[in-house]
Amino acid sequence: MNGDDEDINRNRAVDWGLKAYIIASFAFVFAPIAASFVFSFNADRFPSIPLGGFSLEWYKAVAADPLVWEGLRNTLMVGIVAGVISTALGFGAAYTDYRYKFFGKQVYLALALLPPTIPVIILGLAMLAYLSRINLSGNALSVIISHVVVCAPFAMAIIRLRLSQMDPALEPAAWNLGASEWKTMRHVIVPFTKPAILGALFITMAVSFDEFAVAWFVSGLNETLPVKVLGFLQGQVSPRINAIGTFVFVTSMTLVILAQVLLSGRTATARPAADEQE
Repeated sequence: MNGDDEDINRNRAVDWGLKAYIIASFAFVFAPIAASFVFSFNADRFPSIPLGGFSLEWYKAVAADPLVWEGLRNTLMVGIVAGVISTALGFGAAYTDYRYKFFGKQVYLALALLPPTIPVIILGLAMLAYLSRINLSGNALSVIISHVVVCAPFAMAIIRLRLSQMDPALEPAAWNLGASEWKTMRHVIVPFTKPAILGALFITMAVSFDEFAVAWFVSGLNETLPVKVLGFLQGQVSPRINAIGTFVFVTSMTLVILAQVLLSGRTATARPAADEQE
């Protein structure tokens, strides 16, 4: 009995140690964000502890700044368009990997998933050089193209994971029942991958919303909100940055949480169905 009690106590100690490690990791990651959120309500111009008082002055200043609204409009437009295009391309790339076997498939996958592994400075310079040669640099379209390059691999990875959970006999069964390839795509593949498609859309929008390095190189006068924030930092340390950062963080986290809920919800409903079949 003493040995069993020691094992139980040891397991409890390990569990508590792992929980403490996770809490400490999250605290380390989110501490700067939490500080930015708290100081966005500080009445003093410079961060100080204790706070000089609660104030919405910096949020009002941000709301009254036309440059911020211009950057927000550009960010939303680029994020939505880039998210839709990236999700469509990611779906096509993932389905190609799922359905077909061909020579050089591993090279195809490596190239399709390569952009996020490239340092953003190098990628930004490469996009600037390429887009300048075709006279597209310095406008909103250049930012959309660049963000599609960055975001499409994320969409492909998410949808590819969902397709790997699909029974490979579903498509042949639909074909045998008289459905064309397009009807099978519409009534079998798309409904099955719909949660992943929506999740990929939200994730790619969040990535586009946060990305600033590549956009800084190619945006020209059509700056997104993160690029505007970088401009504020270069000019002076303004408390408005804390307010803008809080808004950007809340928006991005909302998109990520929505994607996670969609993907987790679908997985949770799929497991009971698989258990029933067994």
